[in-house]
Amino acid sequence: MDKLLLWVSVLITLTGAFAQTDLSGKVLVFPRESSRDHVSLITQLDQPLQNFTLCLRAYSDLSRPYSLFSYSTKEKDNELLIFKVRTGVYNLYIGQSEVTFNVLEDFPVPVHICASWESASGIAQFWVNGKPAVKKGLKRGYSVGASPKIILGQEQDSYGGGFKKEQSFVGEIGDLYMWDSVLSKDEIQSTYDGFPTSPSILNWENLNYEINGYVIIEPLVWK
Repeated sequence: MDKLLLWVSVLITLTGAFAQTDLSGKVLVFPRESSRDHVSLITQLDQPLQNFTLCLRAYSDLSRPYSLFSYSTKEKDNELLIFKVRTGVYNLYIGQSEVTFNVLEDFPVPVHICASWESASGIAQFWVNGKPAVKKGLKRGYSVGASPKIILGQEQDSYGGGFKKEQSFVGEIGDLYMWDSVLSKDEIQSTYDGFPTSPSILNWENLNYEINGYVIIEPLVWK
C-alpha cells in the first residue's frame, strides 16, 4: 500500500471521519459483526425520486440475512433497502413495501448487483452478475423520499440508527453507483464490465462518505 493510501486509510477509520475520495480499485471492508460499524454515504438529494438504478459489488461469506444498502427518510425507515435473505434470495423495499427476487447464485463468491425501479409503471428489476431476474411490481405512482440517510454495513430501523448486530454486513463492498433513471440492458452490462455511465446520485469515483467504527479501505483483489 503506498504512503498516501495508507494515510487516507488510517485517517478515515477514525470514528466520524469524513472523506471525499476516488475509491476506484478499492473496497470498503467490514471485518466484523457489529451493531455499530457502518459507513454513511452523503448526497445532496433534495428532491423525491421517480426512478432509480443502484449498482454495487459485494463479497461476503455470511449465510444469515444482512443489509446491502439501507436508505431511510424521517418518515420511513425502509424507504429503499436491498436486503439479502439467503443465497439466491434478495428483497427490495420501496416505501416499506417489498418484493422478492430469486436468482442463480453460488456461495461464497463475489457478486455484482443492480436494482432499478420506475414509478410510472411500478416495475422493479434486479440483476445479478449481469443476468436479470424476473421483473416485479410495487409502489406504482410512488416517489422515493428525499433527504435520506444512506447507510452501508447496517440496516436502519430509524433515521440513521436502530442497528442490529444480526443484520449487519460482514465482507467487502465496492463499485457503488446510483442514478436517478432506469438504466438500459446495455448500460447495466457496461456497469458490470466496469464502465458505468455518469452516475447522478452516488459515484464510487467521487464518493462523499463518513466512516463510523471499524471499517477499512483496502485494494479490490476480486471482481
